[in-house]
Amino acid sequence: MINEKNLAHANAIRPNFMKEIINNQKMRTELTTKSHWWFFNIYLSHYTSHPSAPFHKRIFGLTEDETIKTLLIVAFRGSAKSTILTMSFPIWAILGEQQKKFVIILGQTQRQARQHLVNIRKELEANKLLRQDLGPFKEVEDEWGSYSLVIPKYGARITAASMEQTIRGIRHNQYRPDLIICDDIEDLITVKTKEGRDKIHQWITGEVIPAGDLNTRIVFVGNLLHEDSLLMRIKEKIINKGIDGCFMEIPLIDNDGNITWTGKFPAMADVEKEKKKIGNEISWQREFMLRIIPDSERVVFEEWLKYYDDLLPTGKGSKYRYVATGIDLAISQKDNADYTAMVSARVYGYGEDVKIYILPNPVNERLTFPQQVERAKAVSMAVNGGRQSKIIIEDVYYQSALVQQLKQAGFPAVGAKISGDKRARLALTTHLIQSGKILFPRKGAEELIRQMVDFGVEKHDDLADAFTILIQEIMANNKRPPVYEVFLA
Repeated sequence: MINEKNLAHANAIRPNFMKEIINNQKMRTELTTKSHWWFFNIYLSHYTSHPSAPFHKRIFGLTEDETIKTLLIVAFRGSAKSTILTMSFPIWAILGEQQKKFVIILGQTQRQARQHLVNIRKELEANKLLRQDLGPFKEVEDEWGSYSLVIPKYGARITAASMEQTIRGIRHNQYRPDLIICDDIEDLITVKTKEGRDKIHQWITGEVIPAGDLNTRIVFVGNLLHEDSLLMRIKEKIINKGIDGCFMEIPLIDNDGNITWTGKFPAMADVEKEKKKIGNEISWQREFMLRIIPDSERVVFEEWLKYYDDLLPTGKGSKYRYVATGIDLAISQKDNADYTAMVSARVYGYGEDVKIYILPNPVNERLTFPQQVERAKAVSMAVNGGRQSKIIIEDVYYQSALVQQLKQAGFPAVGAKISGDKRARLALTTHLIQSGKILFPRKGAEELIRQMVDFGVEKHDDLADAFTILIQEIMANNKRPPVYEVFLA
């Protein structure tokens, strides 16, 4: 039962070490309660079919470090991350020196959450050496249900829950959850739309984190499925010191081309064999190489975007021409309705020399018609230093009424005839984006960029529509006028 392969190095340093562990129960229990790594290799080694990798030892070390309150582990499929963090760690955290009293394991669905509990229950009931050394575990039948296991000897509980359940205010006796493990709480469906991603983020920040206490540890296990997924948001917060925590990422092949688990994949031929078994390049890149691969439907790729830090001058002698705002109107104000979007840009130069600087902080709100009129006026003035500037509105249905309202108020509003569907219109801008003729602000246009990059999968695309209305009109008037017209201007 004890993993002799993983512990062989210790035996080499200290002769007969394995024999001591096998024959000396006191030594064995002292060792395993202090070290999660020893605990796993002595009591749960039947889960190990290959020699461990260096990253496994690092993961065990992170679980032992109680100063890490938020831990995010992203690792390739089959890396044993869930076995270590979702099955072994909850048991050791209670039986070992950390003496946790209330562990919650969260899955995306009840079925997933219950399966984690089933695996733990099997070990506590059937693992003879574990029961002999650290048991008994099961004393009251009623306390071992589908969603909870109570271990009276340690005054502890392990509970499985999901997004379908509320854990607000949950307690075990006087204890609030002191270890929360979130395992694969996202999938490709939930991360597909911003609405789905925000729902999971709200659940974690509004339900899960507040359920804990000051010293509660939260562990996230999974893969990065989207640039704006929950795990990606947590990763960025950890890296940018927005929260105290530790992030660890383990692809099957590291940045230097090395196999990270040679015990399981000794050579590249073994990796290629696994890749052929998967049979899907996107799945392979996502699940094993930890790369977020864009959907085939994507129109704009994030790596195409070019950014600016400072706007070019607009004074005499510059190539500045004008500033304009494209507007995509929405009629309804219902919660599931589209937004009114307004995207502005400064235009410099003509023809092949044209440069379009998208301005930060576009409007993206639900507005009544009177509010739309006033907001369009305010934006037109604000982006042009207090003077009226060009406003471009799709000339269709009731939207032409806004054009007339603005013209009557003295604003240079035009109705633009838009052709093609939304996807086609956005696609027509991509050569300008790739070539750097359209530049985006370093900060302040994140939602616009998100809608463009995730066009077709996001529920709302109003900013992307306003962007295409603006760019189409700018390019329709991009021909350099005759010299006398420039002189008169």
